Amino acid sequence: QVQLVESGGGLVQAGGSLRLSCAASGGILSRYTMGWFRQTPGKEREFVAAISRSGANTYYRDSVKGRFTISRDDAMNTIYLEMNTLKPEDSAVYFCAAKVISSFSIISKWAHQYDYWGQGTQVTASS
Repeated sequence: QVQLVESGGGLVQAGGSLRLSCAASGGILSRYTMGWFRQTPGKEREFVAAISRSGANTYYRDSVKGRFTISRDDAMNTIYLEMNTLKPEDSAVYFCAAKVISSFSIISKWAHQYDYWGQGTQVTASS
């Protein structure tokens, strides 16, 4: 069973950048398709970005396209979320998630399809 630990969150001014990391242990990251989700108080967890096992396929929610980049380094058992031009509405707790899958190309934006979750890291973009 893989354990996921997020890091890199913090407080930045609007327009700033952060790079989130998600380190995996207890499993081989290359066996999973991976995703980033975020959640604010009183709201459901929402999809942010996903990346396939091969790394060749990525998918983003519309509001972060062109600003966020998901990537993976399987040798380091880590995935990343590079976030640029942050907006106050990006403020949330960000979670990484892993989905057991045999396909190297399929990705998912549905939280209920993911098998393992990290504890989250807080991102705050102040206006």
